[in-house]
Amino acid sequence: MTELAALQARAMASAGAVPDEGLIVCENLVRVYRAEGVEVQALQGLDLTVEEGELLAVVGASGSGKSTLLSILSGLDLPTAGRARVAAHDLLAMGRRERLDYRRRTVGFVWQQTARNLLPYLTALENVTLPMGYARVPRARRPARGLELLDLLGVADCRGRRPGELSGGQQQRVAIAVAAANAPRVLFADEPTGELDTATGEEVFAALRRTNAEMGVTVLIVTHDPAVSGQVRRTVRIRDGRTATEVLRPGAGTRDGGGTDGAEEYAVLDRVGRLQLPREYTERYGLHRRVRLTAEHDHIGVWPDRDAAAGPRTGPGPGEQRGDDG
Repeated sequence: MTELAALQARAMASAGAVPDEGLIVCENLVRVYRAEGVEVQALQGLDLTVEEGELLAVVGASGSGKSTLLSILSGLDLPTAGRARVAAHDLLAMGRRERLDYRRRTVGFVWQQTARNLLPYLTALENVTLPMGYARVPRARRPARGLELLDLLGVADCRGRRPGELSGGQQQRVAIAVAAANAPRVLFADEPTGELDTATGEEVFAALRRTNAEMGVTVLIVTHDPAVSGQVRRTVRIRDGRTATEVLRPGAGTRDGGGTDGAEEYAVLDRVGRLQLPREYTERYGLHRRVRLTAEHDHIGVWPDRDAAAGPRTGPGPGEQRGDDG
């Protein structure tokens, strides 16, 4: 067993997730910002569960709340209300010292801005070994572990170069090595390919996928890049501060491809029975403010509220005859 694999195994054994709940659990998560008398609700009752070992993409329009979610899960921000747990850590109950230790040992983070991830006066290898000191890794073992990480991500030849001597893609792959240096349970990446061209972005995503597959690190990526979100098994879409839909791709991430084949989109039902219908559906079928529900034998029918304009209804609506059978 390699040094990195051994460290990851010890981390997983010492901080197990809550049984049957997932490694990341958010329930009715709320974040409200107040400034100069103005109140902004960035998260409005968001629910999310991420299983151990997942490679997950979170997408959404600007202002939807995805970056706020990432800041909370990474320990950089606090929610206003709700419940959030990561690897058995209650993010609402942690004190200052526990939160610092959480950021150093339990989670890793990769920013979109390549220059923000690395110290410019250190070499690639020095950047990777620096956080190992926070985890009290013996100094003699740090270079070998750092080289192993750089080699895993295909940038071992860059070990003696400073960030200014690296391309954007190389900087991001070194940044992933830095984030993974202490074998975190979860690695968060905020638009990691946002400043890169398509080919370079694919190299960076491949490095994240390798970190997930070979180190067993759960990876959550916030992205606008369809080339990234289309290659993961599950994509969660956030709208208006709540999880709206999920796309599941059973074949994504496998060696034989799979990509979008067999992909299915689901609306997300929260714990109190609420869901957000995709906008294209509400516009296509004229669904707004109030809808009628019918109980079918194997599903629920959702119908536009035409009674308000047409007056009292004297007969059953579409599909209601079948509903009587169920």
